[in-house]
Amino acid sequence: MSLVSIITPSFNQAAYLEQTITSVLNQDYPNIEYIVVDGGSTDDSVAVIKKYADKLAYWVSEKDHGQADAINKGFARATGEIIAWLNSDDYYLPGTISAAVKVFEEHPDVVLAYGNMLAVDERGKTFNSLTYKQLTLEDLLCFQIIGQPAVFMRRSALQLTGGLDPVFHFMLDHHLWIRIAQRGNILHVPQTWAAARYHAEAKNRAKAAEFGRDAFRILDFAKQDKTFAPILARVSRRAHASANRVDSRYLLDGGRPFAALSAWMRALFIHPPTALARLNILVSIFLNLFGLGKLRAAILSWREARHQK
Repeated sequence: MSLVSIITPSFNQAAYLEQTITSVLNQDYPNIEYIVVDGGSTDDSVAVIKKYADKLAYWVSEKDHGQADAINKGFARATGEIIAWLNSDDYYLPGTISAAVKVFEEHPDVVLAYGNMLAVDERGKTFNSLTYKQLTLEDLLCFQIIGQPAVFMRRSALQLTGGLDPVFHFMLDHHLWIRIAQRGNILHVPQTWAAARYHAEAKNRAKAAEFGRDAFRILDFAKQDKTFAPILARVSRRAHASANRVDSRYLLDGGRPFAALSAWMRALFIHPPTALARLNILVSIFLNLFGLGKLRAAILSWREARHQK
């Protein structure tokens, strides 16, 4: 039976941490190595961790150099054939780990498997379902995003990448998926495996405007890498348009609609199909620019109510 290592990086997320921990410990798969790496939290996080300490393979609470550093510490401790990380405000759905193990057992050529994901608010209420598709390395270079909490990797492939690059602070996961996809096949599994929590303190909200910078850093990385450069060259216009589209989406989330509009228009100029595939971003930008943010909020509330039904 394969050993599965799960790493949870944490910093001042006591409000959500217990649900994260119990979502791992209550899985129906018996062979789990669970590692919690806390960055020296000043809230009640350590008390929550200590409550479950006897069920953890390892835990520590000490100052670190950010999320990548914390996760890499966990990777260094992990001994499982299959590895994942679960942030301290996200959680697994029941049966997720056993389902992931089955995928790797049935597909020995697969180095990374990913499922679908729920988007939940700070109260745990679902407001969106994120359904992905089967992606290629070219798709990843064009910023087709995978929900990080629903990803599992083979440790053998992860080790070949050297882990997370601390240069990346916001799209560090996507950068890692690209490097792992170079090592073998990746596989989408049409099952919902995890829930990602969106709240005011989460970096996808609190620092949304900075995500685009990491997208352009990934492009620079790919251009300079002898393996990825020829692949990127084949999809250059699509990739650069996608980076601008990602930038537009997060600038909008960060409350900068004018900058978001400029980024979306750049995407349209570089590769129109890429921009037009997310026309909803442009609609949201105009709703914000013309003071119709309440209409956008009403649409989001309607979508949340529909998902809860």
